[in-house]
Parts: sequence; C-alpha cells; structure tokens
Amino acid sequence: MTLPTVQDTVEQLATLAMEAELAEPIDWNELGADPKEAFMLMAANVIEQMESVPEDQRPVIAMATMTKLLVENFAANAKLKRLLNGQ
Repeated sequence: MTLPTVQDTVEQLATLAMEAELAEPIDWNELGADPKEAFMLMAANVIEQMESVPEDQRPVIAMATMTKLLVENFAANAKLKRLLNGQ
C-alpha cells in the first residue's frame, strides 16, 4: 500500500472543502479568483501549518483554528448584513 503524497492530501482537502461550499456558494466571479486555485492554496497552507505542530497537539489546534474561523465568518456576515441594511 502506497502512502498518500502531500499533493494527494492537498487535493483531498480541497475537494472536500469545495463540496462543503455547495451549501453557501461563493461568487467567484465577483472575487476575480479561481476557486480550485484558492482551495488548493488554502489546503496546502493548512497542511504546512499542521506539520509545524506536534502531532499530539494537532486535534486541539485544528479545533481552535476552526472556532476562530467560524467567529471571523460570523462577524464578517454580521458586518455585511449591517452594511446591506444601511446601518
């Protein structure tokens, strides 16, 4: 059995993340960015960051990172909603 390469893992993470995006699609035309490139770049960054953390700390670091991203997303959506409502 062959172990997956870093590139295989990047592609797997990007594919899973793109599938999750289907619930709340991003307007990539408005951003002027290529979605596949963006997901691949972010997946590669996640792997690089996780490899820099001791293996026994990775789950808690991953959960803390997800929490931070969810809070940032919540705040950005709230700000956008206020801007759209003219407040």
